[in-house]
Amino acid sequence: MVRTFAFLALLGIGGSAIAQEQKAPSYPLITHDPYFSIWSATDELNGSTTKHWTGATQSLTGLVKVDGITYRVLGQNEASYQAIAATTDEAAYQVKYTETAPAEGWEQPSFNDNTWKIGQAPFGDNLSSGGTRWESRELWTRRTFDAGDVATADLFLKISHDDNITVYLNGEEIYKHKGWLNKYIYKPLPDAVKSKLKKKGNILAIHIHNTAGGAFLDAGIARLLPPPGNKGIETAKQTAVNINATQTSYQFTCGKADVTLTFTSPLLMDDLMLLSRPVSYISYKVSSNDNAPHQVQVYFGASTNIAVNTPAQPVTTSRYTNGQLSILKAGTKEQPILKKKGDDLRIDWGYMYVAAPTAAHPQQYISTAGDAIAAFANGTTATTKLDKQLVLSTAINLGAVSTPKEQVFLLGYDDLYALQYFNTNLKAWWKNDATQTIDKQLNAAFSDYATIISKCEQFNVELHKDAVSAGGETYAKLCELAYRQAISAHKLAKSPQGDILFLSKENFSNGCINTVDVTYPSAPLFLIYNPDLMKGMMNGIFYFSESGKYTKPYAAHDLGTYPLANGQVYGEGMPVEESGNMLVLAGAIARAEGNADYAKKHWKTLTTWAEYLQKEGFDPANQLCTDDFAGHLARNTNLSLKAIAGIRSYAMLAKMQGLSDVAAKYEQSAKEMAANWVKLADDGDHFSLAFESKNTWSQKYNMVWDKVLNFDLFPASVYKKETDFYLKHQQKYGLPLDSRKTYTKSDWIMWTAVLTDNSSDFNALVAPLYTYVTETTTRVPLSDWHETTDGKMVGFQARSVVGGYFMKMLDAKFNPASASASR
Repeated sequence: MVRTFAFLALLGIGGSAIAQEQKAPSYPLITHDPYFSIWSATDELNGSTTKHWTGATQSLTGLVKVDGITYRVLGQNEASYQAIAATTDEAAYQVKYTETAPAEGWEQPSFNDNTWKIGQAPFGDNLSSGGTRWESRELWTRRTFDAGDVATADLFLKISHDDNITVYLNGEEIYKHKGWLNKYIYKPLPDAVKSKLKKKGNILAIHIHNTAGGAFLDAGIARLLPPPGNKGIETAKQTAVNINATQTSYQFTCGKADVTLTFTSPLLMDDLMLLSRPVSYISYKVSSNDNAPHQVQVYFGASTNIAVNTPAQPVTTSRYTNGQLSILKAGTKEQPILKKKGDDLRIDWGYMYVAAPTAAHPQQYISTAGDAIAAFANGTTATTKLDKQLVLSTAINLGAVSTPKEQVFLLGYDDLYALQYFNTNLKAWWKNDATQTIDKQLNAAFSDYATIISKCEQFNVELHKDAVSAGGETYAKLCELAYRQAISAHKLAKSPQGDILFLSKENFSNGCINTVDVTYPSAPLFLIYNPDLMKGMMNGIFYFSESGKYTKPYAAHDLGTYPLANGQVYGEGMPVEESGNMLVLAGAIARAEGNADYAKKHWKTLTTWAEYLQKEGFDPANQLCTDDFAGHLARNTNLSLKAIAGIRSYAMLAKMQGLSDVAAKYEQSAKEMAANWVKLADDGDHFSLAFESKNTWSQKYNMVWDKVLNFDLFPASVYKKETDFYLKHQQKYGLPLDSRKTYTKSDWIMWTAVLTDNSSDFNALVAPLYTYVTETTTRVPLSDWHETTDGKMVGFQARSVVGGYFMKMLDAKFNPASASASR
């Protein structure tokens, strides 16, 4: 599939020499936690710069030199800019401003602004690092700057704002946007505007309107610097790419040598120390393709942008040896540990590490990207006096290669402190052993490389086999793509009370930490491979209630904004939603472990939530549910199903503890509710979106627990009627979520598909999702919220909820006989 990448064209960078079939919207390379997560957004690994899941550039670079010719296998040159009029992340500046509507022509260079105030940028309502406080509805600013000689330069407006804005340069409108940004963007200046720039005395004028929520303004002008390091570099021909559970592997032809480049993040859930270890492997396997020996050198570079929130942040770097490794290290000078919270953020505390075995005699250096590549390709010396946007480079000479040779590099990150949990700073799980250091972890990762890779390869095979057995080959591919994403949207730690914490981040939905209705859809993956991790997603919510910090009679929505888990920040609760989620998941843990010990530990809290569902759950009031992006909905039949499942789960847990009277009471209640549900939700050939709301419909994904946990509340005819209806209402890229919109949630489709009673119908519901994955033009880590008509992302990306893809495998694990019959 041939693609045009506008930004690469802007940089003058070509793509791979051959087209590569799309297998994923974005390809996982380094996957550990919400901060240490790097992806490739093109089908060719050497077709674009690699990125953090948020889309911020975090460049990894790979080169292979064969008989003196250098080939690029990984990444592209990182775009870099030079400030003409700096933004505040680069340098301080002042503007003239007013909060009262000015006279006509205020944006023109000739306007007299002598009566305006002078203020330090940026402007906003929540400024932790200086600037001018702005809390009124509207703001007008004028900034004077000199441009110098930029006649031939590519110029951009660099801006971040909240909310609606219009920007003028020397009286000409250059940018208008309704809405807000949560990061800096670069917008190219039109040639007509650029031609009117003066060497001195230009005016950047801005009107911004704060309509709701936060307020922020910072803007400047920048020039795009020429892309460095392309001269003399050939583009390797990518011939294949393969994604499995723990690895992404690419194959290239580099002249007379073949190269396999493999990224391994060993996320094996049966080993929590290994799961927590923040170290990934990058392996180059090189062999001759003409049976003759060839001189080969390999290079791996990692941008220091991996350790910053914004590229303008200064970094410190060092080189040293430890144990068997030669190591490069980088981190911000500031080190603001746990000082930032939010969604579109990267970590800017702790340190990144690139390591290679000392025995391989690596040549390591720290420089700009251009110098780094030139040093490897041309044998020049790489030096720099800069303190930002550097590259940690390692080159190794493999000598004459005929039979295969392998060289492994390690990329690691020590975040020092990982989370804040009710005002206590916590370290990552691997630091539970106080004697551990990142250097020890890097050396252990290197020493255990062969063993760990063998375990990963064995697990990859087992997962694929189990997924194919449960749902077929297409289903297996979706599970393999979801595996690392689901895990790496969490952070593993231990609470001060000694409980495991496996806390998620709501990636690009609101940045909350440990959101219950994110835990719920992701649950199948963790119930299959390690229920202790499932508990780690629930322990904090139980503690919040049981400590008295949260006093409502229903479960909390979240524990804060990542990485600060100090209590719920979401403005509105989801009483039925979250209480039902917690009860169902407690029941699923009991089913996975064969006992109700975990539920017994929290029985008083679960009882409070079950009583709430008894009163309020069957016919829900006008309240939010997990599909809150679709708006409030009273009498939501799918939400009612969750309440019924939660009550039935509570009955099951009571029975497992020998509480016969309690079990009988709640089981009878669930049965009566289910029978009443069928009557009130009936809408002819399907069941309605809301009770007694005719000619509406929705995916009844919450019904899946009736089948998976063998509650036997609904007859097979109910499943059949509903799934037959779904099969008639699919679009090219999937089944819409409900009758209100054409968008969908892919995790819920995967749950809905489990309601089918044969492989043909299951595949019919799953196949459009695979079409979405392999055709979407939105090149980001799996978005679980997309349009079924055009396959484009609506919102959300890189979220843990894709762990819900494993529901069919969970059903097969819990009910092997019935799952086999449906195949």
